[in-house]
Amino acid sequence: MSKSYSESYKNAGVDITAGYRAVELMKSHIARTRTPGVLSGIGGFGGLFELDLTGIQKPVLVSGTDGVGTKLRLAFLLDKHDTVGIDCVAMCVNDIICCGAKPLFFLDYIACGKNVPERIADIVKGVAEGCVQAGCALIGGETAEMPGFYPEDEYDLAGYSTGVVDKEKILDNSSIQAGDVILALPSSGVHSNGFSLVRKVFDVENSRKIFRTLPELSGRTIGEALLEPTKIYVKPMLALFEQVTVKAVSHITGGGFYENIPRSLPKGFSANIRKADVRVLPIFDVIAKEGNIPERDMYNTYNMGVGMSVVVSAADAGKALAILRENGEDAYMIGEVIESDEGVIIG
Repeated sequence: MSKSYSESYKNAGVDITAGYRAVELMKSHIARTRTPGVLSGIGGFGGLFELDLTGIQKPVLVSGTDGVGTKLRLAFLLDKHDTVGIDCVAMCVNDIICCGAKPLFFLDYIACGKNVPERIADIVKGVAEGCVQAGCALIGGETAEMPGFYPEDEYDLAGYSTGVVDKEKILDNSSIQAGDVILALPSSGVHSNGFSLVRKVFDVENSRKIFRTLPELSGRTIGEALLEPTKIYVKPMLALFEQVTVKAVSHITGGGFYENIPRSLPKGFSANIRKADVRVLPIFDVIAKEGNIPERDMYNTYNMGVGMSVVVSAADAGKALAILRENGEDAYMIGEVIESDEGVIIG
């Protein structure tokens, strides 16, 4: 039992004993994420991780950091805090996998107006679930109680992850050529981008629109559909890398198709996306209709049902689809690479 306690600090709004209680509540969640490389438990000044470089000739570390953004507003309004941690992990590890790297470990940072141990533990529960889905370890984190800076019932959440890849296996788009196939990995929903527009469309701070239940959302409320956590693609993509030459991967985040897909293509090539083949999720139709948002803006803001795109040769397309489906992803073709400088053509 720690003897640390400060009445003066508590009177200033920071209860350090609440922090200790939160740590106790989150320990079981963190334990789920432990992998063979973890050398330290929580509570130290740094998280220790031993690299297993078996079979890796030239290890390259790949890092990513991100937060959940204003999607957190939905979590506050719905008082549901055990899924945004999945979003936080996903936004980092899904970026790392685009380089061909395997995520190794993750750290989180939670800043709050008031440390409510049960709420903090719920947040970390989600982070741990995301780490389990990604196969990486939660080796550390920080909870900062900041009274007067954040309202008592609000918080911010960010994270950081590091992965490793053999230098010779870093994805290289130099072999991309016209006729290569673009595959889509379905998203689970809006994921964690475009929520400033979502909040404006549904006036979430001033109305109860997000509490409406819609049949096209399978009986869920709009808020529940919007809060659906980001899908994590690490394990199916690692399986794909082992058996197929993947030429490029794009994580479809803020900026949608028009910003993200071109980032993975070499100069002189564009993605020709067949709009009719894109399996648009109902939540995007709801957003577009409610906000009277033009289709071009929707594809330039949201993933529209495609969380990740993958470029392979036409000869490998069938095998790639089979592998992804064997690993739980109902992947499908949405287009091909063409010689062009337009970046993305959706038609």
